[in-house]
Amino acid sequence: MKNHRHLGVPSLLAMAIAATSNPLIAQEEVLEEVITIGTRVEGRSAQDSAAPVDVITGEEFVNQGDGDLSNLLRNVVPSYNVNAQPISDAASIARPANLRGLSSDSTLVLVNGKRRHRAAVISFLGGGLSDGAQGPDISVIPAIALKQVEVLRDGAAAQYGSDAIAGVINFQLKDDSDGAVVETKWGTTAEGDGDQWMVTGNVGLPLTDAGFANFSYEMREQDATSRSVQRDDAAGLIVAGNTAVQDPAQIWGQPEVKDDIKVFANLGLELGNGAEAYAFGNYASKTVDGGFYYRNPNTRPGVYGLKIVHNEGQPDEYVTYDRLVADLTGDMSGGCPVAGTPTGLDSQDAEGLAAVMADPNCFVFNEMFPGGFTPRFGGDVVDLAGVAGVRGEMDSGWGYDISVGVGRNEVEFFIYNTVNASLGSASPTEFNPGTYIQLEKNFNADFTKTLALGGTDLHFASGFEWREEQFEAQVGDQASWEVGPLVDQRFTIGSNGFPGFGPQVAGTFDRRNIALYTDAEAEVTDSLLLGAALRWEDFSDFGSTSNYKLSAHYQVLDSLAFRATTTTGFRAPTPGQSNITNVSTVFVGGELVNQGTIPPTSPVAQFYGGKQLEPEESQSFALGAVFNIGALDVTIDYFDIDVEGRLSQSQDVTLSDTDRQALVDAGITGAESLTSFKFYTNDFDTNTRGVDLVATYPLDLFGGSTDLSAAFNWTETEITDFNPETMSNLRIRQIEDNLPNTRGNISLRHAQGSWRALARVNYFGAYWEPHLEDDTLPIDVPSEVTLDLEFGYDITENASLIAGAENVLDNYPVEHEWAGIAGAKYPTTSPMGFNGAFYYMRARYEF
Repeated sequence: MKNHRHLGVPSLLAMAIAATSNPLIAQEEVLEEVITIGTRVEGRSAQDSAAPVDVITGEEFVNQGDGDLSNLLRNVVPSYNVNAQPISDAASIARPANLRGLSSDSTLVLVNGKRRHRAAVISFLGGGLSDGAQGPDISVIPAIALKQVEVLRDGAAAQYGSDAIAGVINFQLKDDSDGAVVETKWGTTAEGDGDQWMVTGNVGLPLTDAGFANFSYEMREQDATSRSVQRDDAAGLIVAGNTAVQDPAQIWGQPEVKDDIKVFANLGLELGNGAEAYAFGNYASKTVDGGFYYRNPNTRPGVYGLKIVHNEGQPDEYVTYDRLVADLTGDMSGGCPVAGTPTGLDSQDAEGLAAVMADPNCFVFNEMFPGGFTPRFGGDVVDLAGVAGVRGEMDSGWGYDISVGVGRNEVEFFIYNTVNASLGSASPTEFNPGTYIQLEKNFNADFTKTLALGGTDLHFASGFEWREEQFEAQVGDQASWEVGPLVDQRFTIGSNGFPGFGPQVAGTFDRRNIALYTDAEAEVTDSLLLGAALRWEDFSDFGSTSNYKLSAHYQVLDSLAFRATTTTGFRAPTPGQSNITNVSTVFVGGELVNQGTIPPTSPVAQFYGGKQLEPEESQSFALGAVFNIGALDVTIDYFDIDVEGRLSQSQDVTLSDTDRQALVDAGITGAESLTSFKFYTNDFDTNTRGVDLVATYPLDLFGGSTDLSAAFNWTETEITDFNPETMSNLRIRQIEDNLPNTRGNISLRHAQGSWRALARVNYFGAYWEPHLEDDTLPIDVPSEVTLDLEFGYDITENASLIAGAENVLDNYPVEHEWAGIAGAKYPTTSPMGFNGAFYYMRARYEF
C-alpha cells in the first residue's frame, strides 16, 4: 500500500501546508495522523477509520488571511458553510455555521475530546436553515492554539450524545513543552475598509520534568465594512429637502469587532504508574457592533407614524400614514393632532409638522431624530471554560479517563441610536436590553480495554456522563422595557429594534441528563474492521432516548478500501429554546414590523399548536471508498441523513387583539406592537444527502516540492414532511435552496528553498435567496469562482514574511434588483461573502 494514501479534504490540504511550511516533513507523516474522534481505539489512523475523518494541522489555519476561526474552517472544509450575517440580531454576534447542510446546533464541537459549551446566543434570524439554533461559538478559539482539527463527517450521537447528527469537530490543542512563536497580521479589503489586525503567539513550557504547560493568546480587531446603496425612501427624503438623512441610511456589511482577546491554556503532568493529570481552559472577550434597519421619519409605526389601511380587504385597498404626535399635558388638553382621527396630521404635511414642533404641549420624534434613525446593535461577549481530569491504565489493563468541566458564555446586549417611544422626549438613546448566559457542567467517566478473543482484538469501551445545562435571561435596564406614559397614545414600549427583557420574562431555566454508553471495535481479520456503539440518555425535561451505530472498514486490496456506517442520532432542545421570549424587528411585505418569539408551552402558542419540545431524531447511512492509482489518491463518500421532528421556529402566526393582550398581560415587552409571533416546534422532517470527493497528486516541478489537491462537495436537502399550519413555503425553500448544492476547490502548493507559494481556486454553486426573508423578493444567485494566492519567504531560520490575498480578483456575488428597498447591494447570505478582495501581510518569528 502506498504511504501517501489520502485521508479526506482537509488532511490533504494539511499535507500540502505541512510540506510548504517545512519541506523536510514527509507526506506520509501527515497521512498517518492519529485520530481521536470517531473511534475510542488509541493509535487509529484516519485512513483506517470506518467513517470519514478530515485531519487539519494547525498550520493550515494559521496560513490564511482571515482571523475568525469559522471563516478559516470554511476555507478548508467544503461541506462547512458560514456567512457574514449582517443585520441578523444576535446571530451577528455568534454566527451560525452549517456542516453537511444541517443547522448549526446539529454539529457537536469538542476541545481535546471534551464537549464544548454552547454560546448564549440563540439565532432568531438564522437565514432560514439555522433559525432558532443555539450552537457553540468557535470564533473564541485562537487558531495558533491548535495542534490539529479533526472533522468527523458522520453521525455520532451514539458515541458522543446530543447534537452529533451532522458530525463532530474536535479541536486538539498544542501540547509542546518548549518553543514559542509570535505572529502579527494586518489586512484590508480592496475597497479600503474592513481592516483587520492581529497579534498572536504560543509558548510551550515544561511543567516539572514530567509535563507541559502550553499557552496561547490572540488580540484582534476588525473594522466594519459597507456594501450598501442608498435606500429609495431615504433618497426620496433627501430630494424632498431633509438634510438630516444619512447616506447610506442603512449599512450592510460585516460588523465591527473590538477588543477581541483570546487566551487558552493546555497542561499535562505524568503522575507515574501510567497515570496523567490534565487540564485546559480558556478566557475570551470581545465587543461586536453591527447595524439594524433604518427607521423612516415619516412612517415608522409606533415612533413616527400610524399606519392606516383604507378599504381593507377590498380590491382598492391602500395605505396612508398619520404622524404620531404626543400630547405632553397628561390629560390630552394640549390640542395636539391625534393620529387615526379626523384631526390627525398627514405624515407628508411639512407645515403641520413645523407647527407641532413649535408647540410645547406636543412632541414628535422628528425633534430628536429629524432624519430618521438606524439603531446600532451588538453585545459584549465573555467566554470561560475549564476542564480537568486524570487518565491512565490500571493494573488490570483497563484504561480510564475521569474528568469534570464547566463552560460559561455570556452576552450582554447593547443598542444605541434608538428610543423607547413610550417615554417620549424623556427617552434615552442608549440601552442595555439585558443579558443571556449559557452555563454547562459535565462529568465524564470513560473506560477502555482491549481483549484478545480467538485471535481477534476486541477494543471495548464504556462510560458514564452527567450534564447540567442552564440558560439565564437577565433583566435589562428599566428604560429598555419600561411602559412609558405615551403607551396609550400608540407609541411602542421598549428599546426600538430590540426591546429589553423585563422582570416577567427574565429567569433561569435548566436541565440535567445522564448517559450510559458502550462501544466496541473488532479487528475480525487483517482486512476487516467492525464496530458497534450503543448509548442511552435520560433528560429531566422530556425523558430518555437510545441510539446505536454500526460501522465497517474493509481493505479489499492494498490500493482499495471500502467503509460504511449506519447510525441513529438525536438533538435535544436546549433550555433556552424551550423557554425563551424575544422580540425582533423584521421586514414583512416591504415594511418593518415587530415579530415575537414565545415559549411553545405558553397559552397563546398552545392555542396555535405549541407543545413541549421533543428531541430531533435522525437515521443516517454512509458509504465510502479510499483508493489510489499510482501517485493519485482519491476518497469518495456518500451520505444520507433523515431527520424527524426537526426543531425550529414555526411560521409567523398573525396576532389577534385578544392574543396581543394576552402577551401584554404576560409581561412581554413590546407585545402591544407585535403583528405576529413564532414559537419553537418539532413539525417537519428532512432528508439530506450528498457526496464528498477528494483527490491529491504530488508533482515534481522546478526541483521543489509541489502538491495538487482538489475537493468537492454536493449536498441536497429536501423537506419530506411538514405541518402546513406551522411551516411556511418560504421556510421550506430557504432550507432546501439557500445554500449552494455544490462547493469545491483546487489547490496548488509549491515550496522551494526559502520560498513557498499557494494558489487556490474556490467554486461556489448557485443558490436562491429570499431578499429580506421575503419570497416576493427572490434572488437567483449564479455560481461564482474566486482565487486565493499566498507567498512566503523565510528571511532566517526563525523569521518569515508572508503576503497574500483572498479573492484576489475582487469578485462579488450578483447585484440584484431589490437593492433600493433596504440598501443591500449584494445577496446577504452569500457563502463567498460580499466584501470583495482581502489583502494581508503576516510576519512570523519562531523561538
